[in-house]
Amino acid sequence: MPNPLNYTTQVDAGKTAGECVALLAAHKATHIGLEYDDGQPTGVHFKIATPHGPRQYTLPVNPDGTYRALSRAKVAPRFQTREQAQRVAWRVAKDWLEAQLALVQAGNAELAQVMLPYMHVAPGVTAWHAYLDGQLAIEAGHA
Repeated sequence: MPNPLNYTTQVDAGKTAGECVALLAAHKATHIGLEYDDGQPTGVHFKIATPHGPRQYTLPVNPDGTYRALSRAKVAPRFQTREQAQRVAWRVAKDWLEAQLALVQAGNAELAQVMLPYMHVAPGVTAWHAYLDGQLAIEAGHA
């Protein structure tokens, strides 16, 4: 298995979070804000206009999952720290966001479409979490 994307980054998580905010603002997101835990950014909230009105989204970042991936990877120990996981998690999220926005810019998708799993369907509940909880079920045979 290849090493995690961006595992050697030295870019501070806060700087990358700011880059994510700038990307979203450039693509007409409004009300953009960052979530923090213990002084570290953990996700970004934003609103975008959709054909059905403005919608709220939360793009999470998972340093714990990234730390587990780095711990299993065949990388130098200096890349297997919690601090590195924070940096890597944000760089991966930024790269993902850039790729999704490139699809939008190329006319292959709408912003609301690529962000659908992260759309709030109830206070604090994203479409993805509603699906996991069985609130957005897909009929058998249609998956």
